Formats: sequence, structure tokens, C-alpha cells
Amino acid sequence: MANEAIIAKAKESITEFDEEMAEEAAKEALAANMDPVELIEKGFTAGMEEVGAQFEQGTLFLPHVLAAAEAMSVGMEVIKPEMEKRKSETKSLGTVVIGTIEGDIHSIGKDIVASMLNIAGFKVVDLGRDVAVSAFIEKAKEVKPTVVASSALMTTTMVTQIQIEEQLKEAGIRDQIKTMVGGAPVTQDWADQIGADIYGENATDVVNKIKALVA
Repeated sequence: MANEAIIAKAKESITEFDEEMAEEAAKEALAANMDPVELIEKGFTAGMEEVGAQFEQGTLFLPHVLAAAEAMSVGMEVIKPEMEKRKSETKSLGTVVIGTIEGDIHSIGKDIVASMLNIAGFKVVDLGRDVAVSAFIEKAKEVKPTVVASSALMTTTMVTQIQIEEQLKEAGIRDQIKTMVGGAPVTQDWADQIGADIYGENATDVVNKIKALVA
């Protein structure tokens, strides 16, 4: 089976919320000795972005998004060992602590960003969703990451990103860490306003900006 066909199948498994198909595509990719990064970026993530866009347009709903994410994680499970193997052969570029801010249960965008950073060679500490500001700070003290990234999907939770800036300063570690903000209502203006170092528009943008930071 040609790589293009496997990638198309991986993408379709996400847009069709088909866990078995996702698993099959991942197994076929491994059998074909494909680069797992290519499968994830062009297959699973591309499918996820399509689902995300339809969700924003109101043609798909939250259960669909969750079903798509579930299919993606089934596929990712299959290729994880191969990813780990390749990663152990390359040096980590740095550590990123990431999470969706307190009061916000949306995690789809954050999940895509986390997996793309992982693929790019960063160690990702994913705190999950609805994460208290104190949890970001504690983890930052513990792992001393390159970047602390928070995602907010609502204007009401977005304001909490200010507290990450303030509490990192109070903890005396703000100058040792770069902060990044992202999510639907978040803009470059907002990042400037609260003093965040980086605004991440989408997964590709995030990876490029963090890579430039560590280069």
C-alpha cells in the first residue's frame, strides 16, 4: 500500500470517527516503514484540524470532536513505540509545560499542539484541561521548562492567563522561562497586553516559534 493511501486512510479514520480504521492505518504505516511523523502530521492531525474547523462552523458537535480525538489516540498508541525509539536517537530540544486553563474543558487544540511539539523533539509535560494556575507554577518550578504554554478557548477563562504571568513573577522564576498563550479568543494583542513572550496561532505556528526560541 502506497504511503499516500495510508495517509489518506489515517485522515479518513479521524473524520469518520473510526477507531478500527485508525488502528489499521497506523499498523500499515509501521509495516511500510513510514515516518510516523508524516503519518501524524498529514494523516491524523490533518483529520483533526478538519474536524475542528467543522466544529467551529457548527456542522459538527462536541461528541463528534471527542470521537475523533478518541480515534486519533487509538492510532497514536500503535505508533508510540516507534516514536519513542526514534526520539531516544535524537536529543530533546527542550521541555514544554502545557495545559488548558482553569474553568476551560476544551482540549482539542492543546492536544494537537502537544503532539506536534512531541513529534518535533520536545519533551512535553501535558497538565490536561481545567488546570489551576498553581499547578502550572508548581510544575514549572519542578521541571524548569523552556516554555510554559496555556490554552484558553473562552474569553472568560482567557483572563486567567494573566495570573500565570503574575504567579511566575511571585515565584521568582518568570525571567528563566518563556510563556506562551493560545486558543480561539487569544490574539497577539492579548499576549502583548499581559506580557506573554509568545502568541501561538495554531499548532504549526507554535512549533516554529518554540523551535526558533531554542535555536
